[in-house]
Amino acid sequence: MGTVTIEVLRTALEQSWSADTSAASDWTQANHAKGQCAVTACVVQDYVGGEILNTTATLPSGETVSHYFNLVDGGIVDLTLQQFPDTTRFSKPKPKMKGFASTREFCLSYESTRQRYSLLNTRVAKYLHDRD
Repeated sequence: MGTVTIEVLRTALEQSWSADTSAASDWTQANHAKGQCAVTACVVQDYVGGEILNTTATLPSGETVSHYFNLVDGGIVDLTLQQFPDTTRFSKPKPKMKGFASTREFCLSYESTRQRYSLLNTRVAKYLHDRD
């Protein structure tokens, strides 16, 4: 498999997301990016490198949720941003390591996240292989 562009990777991820790769119990096809940020950021890092950062998203309702995305070659790559309403506010992004060597290691320290990541990673790899 050659170099994967962000747009091809975006399509592969969108085709691979499902309720069983989402951390959100209220995931729907209508908001298919919901709850996919941590596992998506890990898959993006697998293909294009960079760093995974965390921010707190404050929804218009005032509810706050943790959100992960990638910093690649100095640019933000956030393939799950569409899960949030336009008026969502975000805190300053930073690594979230909590004693781990990287944000990725922190994210994957949770068994449920590891399982969702493994499933998503397998689906994306299959999608990319099948399109080659």
